[in-house]
Amino acid sequence: MTPTHRRRDRRGGGVLGILGELLLTLGALLLLFLVWQLWWTDVIADREQAGIIDGLEQEWGELDAEEIAPRQEGPPPIPETPQDTMVWGKMHVPAFDRPQFPLAEGVSLEKVLNVKGAGHYPETALPGEVGNFSVAGHRNTYGRVFEDIARLETGDAIVVETSDAFYVYEVSESLVVQPADVEVIAPTPGRPEVEPTAQMLTLTACHPMYSARERYIVHAEFAYWTDRADGIPEALATGEEED
Repeated sequence: MTPTHRRRDRRGGGVLGILGELLLTLGALLLLFLVWQLWWTDVIADREQAGIIDGLEQEWGELDAEEIAPRQEGPPPIPETPQDTMVWGKMHVPAFDRPQFPLAEGVSLEKVLNVKGAGHYPETALPGEVGNFSVAGHRNTYGRVFEDIARLETGDAIVVETSDAFYVYEVSESLVVQPADVEVIAPTPGRPEVEPTAQMLTLTACHPMYSARERYIVHAEFAYWTDRADGIPEALATGEEED
């Protein structure tokens, strides 16, 4: 082999070595990113949400889980419109592995969904109000408050807690839609041209898991409300509704 050929082989080997090191480095960075995205964001969000819930319980007063509040007659109290990004409630979903989480105003990723829990779509109804009270949440990463959304079945309870009341909804429908199908959060879900007459709740999350290709939607109908001062609603004591 001539000296020229040896130099070419050395140069070729050097290039391949550098390329291999770059690929190893990129692989390590990708692995670190996946660990951060799929695990560490949950750790941070869980810690933040636990602190938020503790703060709400201190502000509102802890409840006796043994005291079952009676269903109230008449229209429920409607919360005042919250300020943007403000945490103003909790959501309880007995069918979820993570049964409670904070509820904040707005659906900003950076200011709400990635750090505080579920987010109320501004301009949609408030709990107990005629219209469509609509809420977004992550299905994976950042606390994944809606991870189990596809587990919900007709009749399952979804409970919203504020400083004054519990609002109990029952699941009526689940469906998968395209991201552009925003009529699911219209005052009358699916029919934006129709004036609302019912008190509805809608949950929205990305679908399928680890993808934002579609949206998983759950609609629920208002069932009853209880005064928070009286204890917890029956739905949180049993995890299901009774006739």
